[in-house]
Amino acid sequence: MNPSAVVEATGLVKTYGAGAQVVRAVDNVSVAFAPGTFTAIMGPSGSGKSTLMHCLAGLDEITSGSVRLDSVELAGMSDRYLTQLRREKVGFVFQQFNLLPGLTMLENIRLPLRLAGMKPDIGYEQRLIDSLGLANRLDHRPSELSGGQQQRAAIARALITHPAVVFADEPTGALDSKNGVAILEYLRRASTEDNQSIVMVTHDANAASYASRVLLMSDGRIVDDLSAPPAGALLAAIARIDARSAR
Repeated sequence: MNPSAVVEATGLVKTYGAGAQVVRAVDNVSVAFAPGTFTAIMGPSGSGKSTLMHCLAGLDEITSGSVRLDSVELAGMSDRYLTQLRREKVGFVFQQFNLLPGLTMLENIRLPLRLAGMKPDIGYEQRLIDSLGLANRLDHRPSELSGGQQQRAAIARALITHPAVVFADEPTGALDSKNGVAILEYLRRASTEDNQSIVMVTHDANAASYASRVLLMSDGRIVDDLSAPPAGALLAAIARIDARSAR
């Protein structure tokens, strides 16, 4: 075990089905994520990247192996304590924003605090809102916001509890290129300036190139671990994976 890791998997296996129909969605993966790192996970459709993220976040029960989140072992944890751990230690950013339509932006941002029974750190909250350019939209409901504004609110919601790690699932998939770049630049700054650990699943090589580390997956396994690769290098690496899979 790596004592400095924010999230760590050891010998992680996740299967679906049984007998001859069993599918190893994640196949004996061992990987660790350090504080303040922005990691992208890429791979072809069906490579296991989303399943790996769900296992790391405690959203999917693992079949075997170990997942430790902020030094806490998730395997065998009851649903009650797992829910509490996620509320306190994990932030989530999704492609479709997942804001509650009946709440204002500020109420959506504060929702994780409300669910966890925590009071907002007003100074941190204000800095977060200002840095995301949301100060003049706090009383608006999601239907009154642009896609970029909704995703920035979702990021504020993910960060409001000072989580150990933020998991982002295709966070720019529903945005135009300008808003997508703004979101990726903010995530990168959160990692480098605020020491926030971020794990992002994406199929987009340009999005992944904003990360400081990129894991490439194929058939449930990590087949490459790259440090700050440019988009062109990622496209070439994905092409090699596709060519091997086609053989």
